[in-house]
Amino acid sequence: MLFSICCGAVIGIGCGVISGLVPGIHANTMAGVLLSLQALLLAWFDPVVIASAMFAALVTHTFIDCVPGTFLGIPDADTSLAVLPAHSLCLEGRGEEAVRISALGSAAGVALSLPLALAFVLVLPALQPGIDWGIGLIILAVAGYLIVVSESPEWALAVFGVSGALGLFSLRYSFLAWQVGGESGVLMPLLSGLFGIAVLLRASHGVMPAQHFAGIDLLPGAVRRGSVLGSIAGALVGWLPGLSNATANALLTSVIGYDTNPREYILATSAANTVNAFLGLAALYAISRTRNGVMVALAAAEEVPPATAILLAGALAAVGAYLLTILLSSMAGWFGGVNVTALNRGVIVFVVLLSLFLCGPFGGLVLLLATAVGYVPSLVNIRRVYCMGAIMVPVMFYSFGFA
Repeated sequence: MLFSICCGAVIGIGCGVISGLVPGIHANTMAGVLLSLQALLLAWFDPVVIASAMFAALVTHTFIDCVPGTFLGIPDADTSLAVLPAHSLCLEGRGEEAVRISALGSAAGVALSLPLALAFVLVLPALQPGIDWGIGLIILAVAGYLIVVSESPEWALAVFGVSGALGLFSLRYSFLAWQVGGESGVLMPLLSGLFGIAVLLRASHGVMPAQHFAGIDLLPGAVRRGSVLGSIAGALVGWLPGLSNATANALLTSVIGYDTNPREYILATSAANTVNAFLGLAALYAISRTRNGVMVALAAAEEVPPATAILLAGALAAVGAYLLTILLSSMAGWFGGVNVTALNRGVIVFVVLLSLFLCGPFGGLVLLLATAVGYVPSLVNIRRVYCMGAIMVPVMFYSFGFA
């Protein structure tokens, strides 16, 4: 079985690198591809290889997806808010540092995910009915706190409400979108408009400064704090239904400001991203709940291997993904001297074409509306976190039974 686990980890790393580096492709997509090819693959590999590859792809994706966000400013569904400080560091010539901080956060998340998963498996199954009902109240309380402490509570509430309405509209009518990007493909134009194009339209111009790496500017205390807070947030959204990494990003802003502590925020959100993957696996085995597309594909596989085999594959993938992320961080040097205006325009054109390819005309409409909403915070001088209403409001509706 060890050979099958290692083989699956290698295949999964390859799939995760592709999904992490290519905007619009998620590990869920790669898992769906592996599942659709299951009959063919079983002629060459045993079921352990396929299941291991699915989970290894998810873990690898959580490491690698910071690269396009940092260098190009294109948000992934899992890294929407984290893109803002990471790309800002790149514009300061610290892109390699941002990627290395993200890799460090994901590595810390792997280390903390096992004790968190064990604690959740032992304690939470008996409390699950109450937890399912109370999620919306927790999200509502966090959103209310963020709005009250805003620079302009009125505008914060307005942006949160409008973005929430846009999120409900996009998800409710997602059947109008082309399904090239999968059932959740509509999130790509939604979040790219709110946190990608809207930011790039007002981004700085001129020439990208020379990229240099002089170490990670984070105190040990900040590393510990960010790792723990991010891992707890990732564990919560990994176990609880209806939540996602984007929700964890929003929750973390209530304790770590992405504008005041950008490096710690990048580390915390990366830890949350990776822990979410491992806790989703724990929820599958402990309470038979599927929290993401990879877990759905894994549950539908020909044979579901023991949890220890899948965890080992995930751990091996994490080691490989960490080394690859550090290697890819050196790509920062390629962007020194690049015309920022031309780069931003190229990214905007790419995102528009990708949205149309993945979701068709409906994706173009969602992208246009999301860009308009995402442009407002910079005009009224409030933080962009309130655009997370696009994710938080649908989660609250789901929790309260208005699915």
